[in-house]
Amino acid sequence: MSGSIKPNFFLDISSDFCPMTFVKTKLQLQKMASGEILEVKLSEGEPLESVPENVELDGHKIISIKPNGNDSRVLIKKA
Repeated sequence: MSGSIKPNFFLDISSDFCPMTFVKTKLQLQKMASGEILEVKLSEGEPLESVPENVELDGHKIISIKPNGNDSRVLIKKA
């Protein structure tokens, strides 16, 4: 499903640590219009666990999560 979705924005937070990973993701989402798609590149472990969870708590939709070490990806649809 996510292979055909083209993100409107890309954010690389793979070198950041919590809580900055979520802070930077949230700031990017605030700049976007409802319905736009953000692709986030992040590291496996705590960032890959906490960012999608917190994004959903903020009301946005997680389209896909692809674990791949420091090149993990999350697609988010802004609410």
